Amino acid sequence: MAHGPTQTISDNPGHTASWYAASALDRRVRPLLQGETQADVCVIGAGFTGISAALELSERGYSVAVLEAERIGFGASGRNGGQIVNGYSRDLKTIAGRYGQGKAAQLGDMSLEGGAIIRRRVAKYAINCDLRDGGFFAAFTDKQMREMEAHKRDWEKYGHPGLDMVSRQEVGRYVATERYAGGMIDRLGGHIHPLNLVLGEAAAVESLGGRIFERSRVIGMDQGARAVVRTADGSVSARYVLICGNAYLGPQFPEISGRMMPVSSQVLTTEPLDAALAEALLPADYCVEDANYILDYYRRTADNRILYGGGIGYGGRDPSDIPAVIRPNMLKTFPQLADVKIDHAWSGNFALTLTRIPHIGRLSPTVYFSHGDSGHGVTTTHLLGKILGEAVAGHAGRFDIWSSLPNLTFPGGKTFRVPLTVLGAWWYGMRDRLGL
Repeated sequence: MAHGPTQTISDNPGHTASWYAASALDRRVRPLLQGETQADVCVIGAGFTGISAALELSERGYSVAVLEAERIGFGASGRNGGQIVNGYSRDLKTIAGRYGQGKAAQLGDMSLEGGAIIRRRVAKYAINCDLRDGGFFAAFTDKQMREMEAHKRDWEKYGHPGLDMVSRQEVGRYVATERYAGGMIDRLGGHIHPLNLVLGEAAAVESLGGRIFERSRVIGMDQGARAVVRTADGSVSARYVLICGNAYLGPQFPEISGRMMPVSSQVLTTEPLDAALAEALLPADYCVEDANYILDYYRRTADNRILYGGGIGYGGRDPSDIPAVIRPNMLKTFPQLADVKIDHAWSGNFALTLTRIPHIGRLSPTVYFSHGDSGHGVTTTHLLGKILGEAVAGHAGRFDIWSSLPNLTFPGGKTFRVPLTVLGAWWYGMRDRLGL
């Protein structure tokens, strides 16, 4: 039986050929920007960060214009694993060690908010995005189990009530595999169809009067009393500008793009499985990610596929054959799927900072940016988009906390950031393989 993906061209024009694009509920193509227009706020980028900020501002009564170079959710927001993972790419203990206990307490107070924002908006705007509760973190070794126990204790100091350890004997309640030594569940985690989520949030922005322009790549910005954001066919004059391009941000803003590195991750989905088999593989319908440095992540979809992701490509480089990279790992977890066809395989880039902490700040008193969620974007983008909106509205306390965190350039700049990061990843990957 052939195992390669059957779909190579997206039937949702402008999107990558993903299962998300193929199953998107809203396929409307928004107009491109033509001519001159005005708004209180111009948002650059219609992914989770930009749309989250636009929705926060629209709810506050601001007029908003969103400029998207491709389609809503074109980048990581419409391609990721769809997992609601609480917290940040670095744990609160690490944050405390770097920036002090006070900063850790402040970030800890916000660490569950991203998931709460998603659930609140899904309910408020009746967004159909297959929201399911519950996440399982899988440990391969006793060392990883001890690290999870310490992580649980640390989280509980910051008021996270939803964590429980899982013994080796209990793993089968969550995933039918012999690979794991145990793990930890997060009842406040969960999973969603991310493209349908961002499309639903975009529709909510529009319902409040916001305007979204697709295929409207920003080519420049003139700053003055009012900024003018220019595309090939038009411009937006605005009191405030929010730059939310993340890994897909073009070269127009080197102060931002020069401090992050695009990193690709690969995902595939099987053909729809018999419902009984899908339930047997993941009985609790929790999403799963393992504890390795270069981790695997997977879950059931609403139509009973297994969506499985992993791999990594520093600099945004993709393998020529995605199933050849991801499918062997899937079969290590689920050998039961050896004869199952792969229907879709795709990749997408996320923005990595050297610190693995988001980079937030201002280019001027009226131009704000946020990027670099470093693999924890589904929840963090929702939080930080809301915080961008708060700052525009004159409530910059939380924005100032984030913008005060040091951001560092990659050693060697763009020339050497990839090989040096690859070397570091090799070292940590070797430690995982050796159980160190």
